[in-house]
Amino acid sequence: MHVTEQSPWDQSYWDAKYADSDRVWSGDPNGTLVDEVSGVAPGRALDLGCGEGDDARWLAARGWTVTAVDISQVAVDRARAVEGDAAITWLRSDIVADGVPPGPFDLVSMMYFPIQKPAGAAAVAAVLDAVEPGGILLVVGHETYPVDDIHTPADIAALLDPAAWEIVTHETRARRHSGKGGGGHHSHDVVVVARRRA
Repeated sequence: MHVTEQSPWDQSYWDAKYADSDRVWSGDPNGTLVDEVSGVAPGRALDLGCGEGDDARWLAARGWTVTAVDISQVAVDRARAVEGDAAITWLRSDIVADGVPPGPFDLVSMMYFPIQKPAGAAAVAAVLDAVEPGGILLVVGHETYPVDDIHTPADIAALLDPAAWEIVTHETRARRHSGKGGGGHHSHDVVVVARRRA
């Protein structure tokens, strides 16, 4: 497997990234998550690539029971250290190697979550299988990536069988960012929202 700074597929890359700073991200939930989920009745959520836990905490504060997963032990330890998160289960896991946590989930959120091609194809399929009938899949990615061996939101949308899924949104939109923390240099996101047919 070819690993470069632009295609970080292993735990050590992310552990180093988080260890290099007291806080990597803004501390705010992702704006697209807020926009797309604020009106959704809470249930079980899977937050893939939870980082320091901002999205997971936002969901938990609104009644969701959250399984929050990240490949970095440093990130998970940092997220877990915040008090008051009884509704969140924090997991250090590489879903390509370790598998997807058992569902089903009413919401699966993948925010800038890199899964390599073709090694992660089975993991992507397992993510889709983890969505409860009637549940929501939310995939957000950068408009462009410096590598071509990553499952983009468009790639994942293309895997959704119309008989089993309704694609509610598939668009590129300007990114809302507070200006704090990393990622502010990305101006646009590709957003896919899909509902699994009951």
